[in-house]
Amino acid sequence: MKIEEEISQPKFRNATQKALINVIFTSHWILDKQQSFFKPFGITSQQFNILRILRGQYPQGISGATLKARMMDKNSDVSRLLDRLEVKELIEKRLCPSDKRATDIFITQKGLDVLAELDKNQTEFDAILALTDSEAMLLSELLDKARG
Repeated sequence: MKIEEEISQPKFRNATQKALINVIFTSHWILDKQQSFFKPFGITSQQFNILRILRGQYPQGISGATLKARMMDKNSDVSRLLDRLEVKELIEKRLCPSDKRATDIFITQKGLDVLAELDKNQTEFDAILALTDSEAMLLSELLDKARG
């Protein structure tokens, strides 16, 4: 469905305004789909992002500050997200051996298992964008260009 129909706005000031509104609308649409995808696994998209980063570090850990810097959502309350993941036993916090004031974060086997289950269904989620591979590459390149 066209953006004009989605938001019941037949006119835009210019093509740039239309593109910006479309990107924002589509971003929210994807996030909504993503939340629905993660719900059966008991995690949020931000928690998934943390688990994905930690899996990339596995078996090593990562500091909370480094984790926050690598998050897609830079405004995330990482401490709160980590606390919730720890309660679910998906991550483990350990004192940093070189700096006893710092904590390193590690993914647990249970966290790896959740990601393995998600991986089995990832193709289903990827299909929400009704784009060919070449269209997806073009979109990605245009979004990179838009950010400068």
